[in-house]
Amino acid sequence: MISYKFAVLGDPIEHSRSPELHHAMLDITGLAGEYTRIRADEGVLEVEIERMRQGWWNGLNVTMPLKAAAARLADSTSPESARSNSVNTLTRIESGIHGESTDATSLRELIDSGRFDDRTSILVLGSGGAAAASLSALDDREPVYVAARRSVAADELTGRLGGEVVAWGTAVAGALVVNTTPLGMDGETLPAGVLEVASGLIDLPYGDGETPAVLTARRRQIDVADGHEFLLRQAIASFRLWTGLIVEYHELMENLRKG
Repeated sequence: MISYKFAVLGDPIEHSRSPELHHAMLDITGLAGEYTRIRADEGVLEVEIERMRQGWWNGLNVTMPLKAAAARLADSTSPESARSNSVNTLTRIESGIHGESTDATSLRELIDSGRFDDRTSILVLGSGGAAAASLSALDDREPVYVAARRSVAADELTGRLGGEVVAWGTAVAGALVVNTTPLGMDGETLPAGVLEVASGLIDLPYGDGETPAVLTARRRQIDVADGHEFLLRQAIASFRLWTGLIVEYHELMENLRKG
């Protein structure tokens, strides 16, 4: 029986739930394998990608702050990853190491799911790799605004990927808010007023409990997808790329509850 070897690389990495999720999917599909965490800088990432070329790894996930480096080191990338210069999933294919962004895949799935149809626009918070991946997944169906604490980075991001920069803390009425910043992981709140006029929230940060942003969204009774759901959808997309097998979201949730 083939035994798969997967890992996630980044720094910090100790908090990552990816091993738990992928071991659950290995269990669901009956595959043998292991998934490990590796604390890594760009040098370590380069070494592990070379090991992947040699057949050691069947798949690698990459998290902060290595998504741009992964895009540079991959032999090929998906169109979204090429646009955003952000890769979080590496797969070994016949022509070499291929980079994808399951950030973009997961966001597009959520936006197209019908849960957020009340939106009149989209407000992306942040200017890093996840923000770039989010912008690369959006089309021209509605206006897209970008707000970041680093205005120069926001200008550079929208110059490459489109969207209109607004000042950090700007509230956009009717917008679906996509929070790609770390705000919330340690109990931080989003700027006052942003969620009070929003139509929905996709909140990427996750921790032990719900973030203040998610709690506010639920209290306002607007549609919300939290960081845990987003993480599960990313993991499912990565697992599909590596194994060709589809694990349904509800299957993974049920397995995790039982575990």
